[in-house]
Amino acid sequence: CTILSMAARSLIRRAYATTAPSRDLDISKLFVETTLSPKQHIQVKETLGFGKYFTDHMLKVQWNAESGWDAPHIVPFQNLSLPPSATVFHYAIECFEGMKAFRGVDDKIRLFRPELNAARLWKSCKRLALPTFDQGQFVELIKTLVAKDKAWIPGGRGYSLYIRPTAISTQPTLGVGQCSSALLFAILSPVGAYYPTGFKPVNLLADTRYVRAWPGGMGDTKCGGNYASTIKPQAEAAGKNCQQVLWLFGENQQVTEVGTMNLFVLWDNEKGERELITAPLDGTILQGVTRQSVLDLTRTWGEFKVSERVYTMPQLRDALKSGRVVEMFGAGTAATVSPVGSVLYNDEHLAVPLAEGDAGTLAKRVMNALFDIQYGVVPSHPWAPIIA
Repeated sequence: CTILSMAARSLIRRAYATTAPSRDLDISKLFVETTLSPKQHIQVKETLGFGKYFTDHMLKVQWNAESGWDAPHIVPFQNLSLPPSATVFHYAIECFEGMKAFRGVDDKIRLFRPELNAARLWKSCKRLALPTFDQGQFVELIKTLVAKDKAWIPGGRGYSLYIRPTAISTQPTLGVGQCSSALLFAILSPVGAYYPTGFKPVNLLADTRYVRAWPGGMGDTKCGGNYASTIKPQAEAAGKNCQQVLWLFGENQQVTEVGTMNLFVLWDNEKGERELITAPLDGTILQGVTRQSVLDLTRTWGEFKVSERVYTMPQLRDALKSGRVVEMFGAGTAATVSPVGSVLYNDEHLAVPLAEGDAGTLAKRVMNALFDIQYGVVPSHPWAPIIA
């Protein structure tokens, strides 16, 4: 009877240990350590480039399978210390986000639709079997980090603070499986234009040899593997005077994304309708925050049909050659809007109209509309919460 009672108590303890909820992200437990050696700010913002300089502080939150998320820490910008056996190095168990903070015309600091980035990072973590988190608490932590280093945010349209949250597996033992420990961190970088040429048209290489993503794969997550596989094709594109790759998929050569951006085409479709088209979210396309914003804006304007549907490179080629394409542009957090000047397809250069010389009329209008929201020209916009 005594042995049975002890066994029962042990079973109850084990059941409680496996069902008790683990800790989630909790900003109320945040610890902040201010750097004692602040860096010198970049004095000439025109030299910033993209992702070359970093602010004084970063966010770090450890996680383990037994207890969940530890207390978050904002600490001086520092190197990470990981064992060479950490599974992030061997099985690419990592994902990240790209966000921005802006110094407005009123000198106030704004984020841009941060809840969409939080949702996408959560989705990426879930797909990679990394720990998920309370999305609202994540956004509050990002706000606190940005406010801490707000002095680093350059002013002026086109300048911002790039925010790079990242989640990695830190499990120190080899073997493919769900990780037992992880790290969520975020670093900040004051940036200028993503492309050295600034807001100017880019040339695309539509290469049928390489595929970025496929159904059931990782195309709709923001994981590093999606980007590593693009470096070689990107280098080959540069050798042909093209700045980006236009990714195609399948035997019918579906148009998917351009470089690391979502692609938009304004054309007169085969039915004679003026239409802004972009590829659908079928699992191969990253659900871009700028993509969603372009769709939301243009649908609100109500001036032409706005579609998320499949279209192919042969259809795009025929439309370009017959003069039905009005303009093309990429959209993403890093570059915001990037006009397209030409497409190289099967060794044929297909020119894309640029009604305003360096861009199409819609690309400029979308860019200015987004900038007006991000820099506070449009006051109190719900997409651009003021944080400092």
